[in-house]
Amino acid sequence: MSVAAHILVVDDEPAIRRLLCTSLERAGYGVCSAGSAREAMGVTAAERIDLVLLDLGLPDRDGLELIPILRSSGSAVIVVSARDATEQKVAALDLGANDYVTKPFDSEEVLARIRSALRTRLGVETSQPLVTIGDLEIDLARRQVRKGGREIHLTPREYALIAELAKRPGCVVTHAHLLKAVWGIGHEHDVEYLRVAARSLRLKIEDDPAQPRILRNDPGIGYRLVEASAGSR
Repeated sequence: MSVAAHILVVDDEPAIRRLLCTSLERAGYGVCSAGSAREAMGVTAAERIDLVLLDLGLPDRDGLELIPILRSSGSAVIVVSARDATEQKVAALDLGANDYVTKPFDSEEVLARIRSALRTRLGVETSQPLVTIGDLEIDLARRQVRKGGREIHLTPREYALIAELAKRPGCVVTHAHLLKAVWGIGHEHDVEYLRVAARSLRLKIEDDPAQPRILRNDPGIGYRLVEASAGSR
């Protein structure tokens, strides 16, 4: 029998903690909670935590400061915050957060984001070389991309883009990260390069490039490869 993932809820609002903890327990996860950064650090030092749901507005420390600490301990991190400014989302994702959910939130959406982040974490831990999204297969070991079982030809840059996204399927990867990884240092602000490559890639991997289901854009933030089970956004 597989062991349920252990999730830590970090939020200074008791009502939010109760809501999230109840939803997670009903979904079969092991759950614990903390109301401050200090409590959260104590829990992660004492227990194995697979994923953290992290509020940014904590009473003793900005939640952004905790993201790299939590990631370095091996936990996936999903920010759940009332901060809805694009720069806050980009900052959290660039610091290593797997995803960002804005309050008020839908519990089912949070659970879907958790499943996606845990699949990504498992894939990294097991060095999974094959990523499947609907009828699209990205074979990182062989550097091949197949749709409906047939290999599709990608340019080196198109492949580099989809491979970088495939390392974190279902999770947003910021413009700056993609530009640096695919185009190199010094191109972090050349977002138009990324838009052109994404349009070209969609022509090859989407059934309807005008209404993409796989390569999705989070405006002003970045791109994600959407896993079929999570639905479109």
